[in-house]
Amino acid sequence: MKNPIIQLKGLTKCYGSQKAVNNLNLDIHKGEIFGLLGPNGAGKTTTILMMLGLTDPTSGFAYVCGYNATNNPISVKRKVGYMPDSLGFYDDMTALENLMYIARLNGLTENEIKIRTTEVMEIVGLSSVMNKKTSTFSRGMKQRLGLADVLIKQPDVIILDEPTLGIDPNGVREFLTLIKRLSKEQELTVLLSSHHLHHVQQVCDRVGIFVKGELLAQGNIDTLSRNLFGKPEHVVSISFANDIPKLWSLEQELQRWETIKQITITKNTVEFECEQVITPELVRFFVEKGYDILGVYQKDYGLDDIYQKYFEDIN
Repeated sequence: MKNPIIQLKGLTKCYGSQKAVNNLNLDIHKGEIFGLLGPNGAGKTTTILMMLGLTDPTSGFAYVCGYNATNNPISVKRKVGYMPDSLGFYDDMTALENLMYIARLNGLTENEIKIRTTEVMEIVGLSSVMNKKTSTFSRGMKQRLGLADVLIKQPDVIILDEPTLGIDPNGVREFLTLIKRLSKEQELTVLLSSHHLHHVQQVCDRVGIFVKGELLAQGNIDTLSRNLFGKPEHVVSISFANDIPKLWSLEQELQRWETIKQITITKNTVEFECEQVITPELVRFFVEKGYDILGVYQKDYGLDDIYQKYFEDIN
């Protein structure tokens, strides 16, 4: 695998005797969407500030796009777009005027600005309202404009700090879809910091669980689930009209399915631990065998289960 585009080694930040970030080690690769997940006060924003060279680490280092963020913060800022959790625009200016102003601050020529601002407004879905003043914008529209600000310089990495905060559910869904599309189409690396588990699970390739300044675990949902629960990510229970006998002829046939790792029979219920979602196939199998199904319950060990389990272990 190629060298990571973001590399954090032993990154630590102390404020007096308080460790805001403690010995953080993390690699993020090009084109990846990584979710930094943790409650407010966990140290997520402090980590981001060190990555941008906006605050110095007490020890350790952060390399971003090949640059040491402490020694070369300007070089990092040229390559990275950062959207904080609180956005500010000039309300008496239009969205386009705000974006053009940011483009000038980033050193684009006037010819580049004219072309690039139009392109970016189209990308974030604000073309139809770009000549309206930002004072009329909803929170979701301002988030899109904030994303346009981030994209104007064509960064290699974008860092989004609580980007879905205060947006309605429909706006959240559209925003996350946009992020995923941008990452795929432009091979854009995204670090998304959030305490909203569901939002992170929707869009991220991998996640890191960050609590009290420490990265407790990292990986995709399946890996975290296996490590924590010791079982596959997907569990489905099927209940039948009649009790299942202990010596069940179909059990041996089902055990040959590669995706099924364990079968547990309890009276009229059969529980399957699976490598992937095969609920429709299981239901079809039993219907074809003439069994009367009373209910189907699919249990997915998602981020909520993983997150709560880690909190149980540390409390």
